[in-house]
Amino acid sequence: MRMLSTRSLSLVALAVLALPIAGCARGGGTRADLPYVARDVGTLYTAAKDRLDKGQYKLAAALFDEVERQHPYSVWARRAQLMGAFAYYLDKNYTQAIQSAQRFLAVHPGNRDAPYAYYLIALSYYEQVSDVTRDQKITQQALDALGELNRRYPNTRYAADARLKIDLVRDHLAGKEMEVGRYYQTKGQWLASVMRFRIVIDQYQTTTHTPEALMRLTESYLALGIKDEAKKSAAVLGANYPGTQWYERAYELVQKHGEPVPVPALAAPAERPVRDEPQRPASPTDETN
Repeated sequence: MRMLSTRSLSLVALAVLALPIAGCARGGGTRADLPYVARDVGTLYTAAKDRLDKGQYKLAAALFDEVERQHPYSVWARRAQLMGAFAYYLDKNYTQAIQSAQRFLAVHPGNRDAPYAYYLIALSYYEQVSDVTRDQKITQQALDALGELNRRYPNTRYAADARLKIDLVRDHLAGKEMEVGRYYQTKGQWLASVMRFRIVIDQYQTTTHTPEALMRLTESYLALGIKDEAKKSAAVLGANYPGTQWYERAYELVQKHGEPVPVPALAAPAERPVRDEPQRPASPTDETN
């Protein structure tokens, strides 16, 4: 973040803001970094919005927090609280964005901007989703937050976007189960691998990982000597995904063990969804004015 210099302020009216803003830049960007300098709410809010427009998100967040601190009963305090959460989100300070949005909801649960606050929380979790080789706690939190937004405000455009992201997050979580299941297979821990692949089939059956999960189940069941279950998995795979490479492999495996499997007509394999690129949401001001 660029340091703000008092020399860059050409207007005398803004000179009073230079010291508090520089103090924020030296610190971590929280409102505790701003020394208390009494200012009227209009000047303070305008300065915060100006920093936001200039892309100085950390400074903007601290100043929006200052609006709330100095003028807690002002009509501007509510808007500043949500704008502060938005500024933290743009600064990629997702933890603080979530906390600020949650604080807004705790104080204003029935406010018309509540759906947007839930949306910010969900986005803050969603954009922290990591590779399937890492812990997926954040991914589960993203799914929970997106689901809560969809349940509470199903008819909003935020919920429409949430539903798309829910499918992608579920696919990601299924991918994690597949990654762990394949690892157990390499170690010869077939029962453990069965449990992981069953989770995909039972909990994430609409994801793109289902065909492979059925094939892996077939492999694991055959390794355990449970031919009937292997045949069932291959049959389900053939009935639902007949044209995939996964069915071809399952069919060959079962045939090698002397078990007949029906061969359905070939069909085109399903494509795996791609995680959408993060898009900057409109600011609360844009949404409510």
